[in-house]
Amino acid sequence: MSILGWIIVVSLAGGALSVLAAALFALTARGGWVPHLISYAIGALLGAAFLEVLPNAVEANGDVGKATAIVLAGILGFFVLEKLVLWRHCHDDHCEGHETGAAAHDHGRSGLLILVGDTFHNFVDGVLIAAAFMQDVRLGIVTALAIIAHEIPQEVGDFLILLHSGYSRLKALVFNLLSSLATLVGGLLAYFALSAVQGVVPVFLALAAASMIYVAVADLIPGLHKRTELRATVQQVLLIAAGIATILLAHLLVGHHD
Repeated sequence: MSILGWIIVVSLAGGALSVLAAALFALTARGGWVPHLISYAIGALLGAAFLEVLPNAVEANGDVGKATAIVLAGILGFFVLEKLVLWRHCHDDHCEGHETGAAAHDHGRSGLLILVGDTFHNFVDGVLIAAAFMQDVRLGIVTALAIIAHEIPQEVGDFLILLHSGYSRLKALVFNLLSSLATLVGGLLAYFALSAVQGVVPVFLALAAASMIYVAVADLIPGLHKRTELRATVQQVLLIAAGIATILLAHLLVGHHD
């Protein structure tokens, strides 16, 4: 099979496998589990952002200050994007910001933001897969396997966030699968214009990290504070730690996929 063929097959299969493996867990979980598992999602997001994506963004930029400045700009940008989503929702439904229906879901804000960030991340994964295959087929296969292993814990978190945001289980699956197509787009663009695309990889990585941090800290953590009893707090801390540990374990087992 040609290098281009490998890139297309692996990009499609890798993205789909990650999403379907995550969906297998998320879709079989009972609805009542979702609020509790949001704590795990927070840990997975923060773990992926700080242990995987951000270090790679810093390395790719070659300048810590530049990378963190892009993350900062990304966080501000996602804040503005969330405001725009809120304003549109409130204009249509005459709501009062976070108050209306907040207990049920967050009107899709977290879901929209995580899909945007995940699409950036998937695009970069496609670029990395293409670069590896253009170097060596064996390296490409190993890189793809490493990416799948890293993506599954994150996709579980993304799935839970989409459900938390009011998406149906079918919509969560469809949107995650569509987002995974960015891996193929990144792979194809990298194959045909690798030198040009590589220049924006550090930016995409930093924006992906900004999305994960913003959603976890601004959208999800405040909801945990509604339950102040000791048992709930201990459960939340343990589940956040479990989410971080899952990412750390994948990181240690397969190493960096870049």
